[in-house]
Amino acid sequence: MKKYDNFCKALANLKEGVRTEEPYSVVVQVGIIGLMEICFEQSWKLMKALLEEHGRMTDKIGSPRGIIKVAYQCGMITDSDGWLDLLEARNILSHTYDDEYALQAIGELKSRYILLFEQLKEAVDRDWLL
Repeated sequence: MKKYDNFCKALANLKEGVRTEEPYSVVVQVGIIGLMEICFEQSWKLMKALLEEHGRMTDKIGSPRGIIKVAYQCGMITDSDGWLDLLEARNILSHTYDDEYALQAIGELKSRYILLFEQLKEAVDRDWLL
């Protein structure tokens, strides 16, 4: 499945990015944020495709927030609050760039968000791929 492959590539790149340590150069900081945004985009698009493939989408939901809620209800993800926090961080960083917030988001990425992506991959591998 192409969306799964895209997500796995994005996750592998993100894992490499989070191995870097502070102090970050501007390029590294922007790169890590960019990798997080790409991984998030690929993850919710994968969730949507799998939910549709498994007949779990009763409505035409197209927003990441709606997909996250349905994925949680179906057991694809277990931490909807974490995913919604990640969505909020992605939205803030894609519309305004603030160094302080970017550093905070990278900290959250390393401590919380990377685990969400890894848990999604595990759940998909275990329960959702046909």
